[in-house]
Amino acid sequence: MTRWRSVGRRAAVAAFAATFVSGQSAAQQASAGQLVSDTLHSAALEHNVYGDSPSRGMLVYLPPSYATSPAKRYPVVYLLHGFGTTERFWVSAGHVKTAMDSLLATGGAREMILVMPNSSNVFGGSFYANSATTGNWDDFIAKELVEFIDHKYRTLARPQSRGLGGHSMGGYGTFAIGMRHAGDVYGSLYAMSACCTQVSRDPGGSALWDSVGAVRTVAEGTRLPFIPRAVLAMCAAFSPNPSGPPLFVTLPFVRRDGRLELNEAAFAGWVENAPLAMIASHAAALKQLRGVMFDVGLSDQVVPIAALATLDSALTRAGVTHTYETYDGDHANRVGLRVATRVLPFFSRTLDFGEVRTP
Repeated sequence: MTRWRSVGRRAAVAAFAATFVSGQSAAQQASAGQLVSDTLHSAALEHNVYGDSPSRGMLVYLPPSYATSPAKRYPVVYLLHGFGTTERFWVSAGHVKTAMDSLLATGGAREMILVMPNSSNVFGGSFYANSATTGNWDDFIAKELVEFIDHKYRTLARPQSRGLGGHSMGGYGTFAIGMRHAGDVYGSLYAMSACCTQVSRDPGGSALWDSVGAVRTVAEGTRLPFIPRAVLAMCAAFSPNPSGPPLFVTLPFVRRDGRLELNEAAFAGWVENAPLAMIASHAAALKQLRGVMFDVGLSDQVVPIAALATLDSALTRAGVTHTYETYDGDHANRVGLRVATRVLPFFSRTLDFGEVRTP
């Protein structure tokens, strides 16, 4: 079943203001959570061909009672950042700590651990896929990182107490990783302004593929404008070619005899990683989730609203209960607002907070 909601700017801003203004005096009296930095050396990323460090930094938010209640365990929400950013995005744009502290002070959410890993690479983003060239990012996020956090911090180490969320490329990663590990690793998903949810055999603008095809070195690739650089990063993630230096990618569209032609083998990798195409084979797992929600701004400059509407319809046809919400905003100007009024309350509602009982 689909629940489609559209939230106007005025109502959303009012809710945001109420959350923070009403919580100021309470927040002054309550202890705040702690934001700590941590690092994990990833075996899954060690052999990437681009020389990206397998030691990945992260930010971890520990709730106020973490230091004073040593026997208490907490659900965990993993937040994936977008292309061209790092884990600091969740502090600079998402205002995660401020939002979580204020929500706790006003009773708008329950205590959770929040984990924000750095998933950037030489091109600006990993796209959270297992790749023969960039490394196995799905394995890093869904296996190594979860095991690391469960071992080092006091978590409720079970799928129903783990959430996965993200913005833009991170929203894509939420769908892709979340579908592959629904029910066995994660219990709830929230994708914000998710890009790249479907692919087309139509190359669209030829200038884009011409600019990517003209790149001859990795250094040149890092200097591309935002969209062509993101496309090159997607090639490294979805159609890698470890035997094809210097870029180690195979483009799904190449120019031959004056026209763009589709490389079927390369394109197959893009289809395999497209959330829209993954729904049919992962519907049963998605139905095990405690909650699925995604959103997009009505003025988004990066993500076509029609793409998420199509995803919404496909999930409905597959019988996956979810919420799809549009709102007054663009690709990034409401991230902090959405984190405070939608994302964190969603996980507080849907994750399992029950204590683990020992025999």
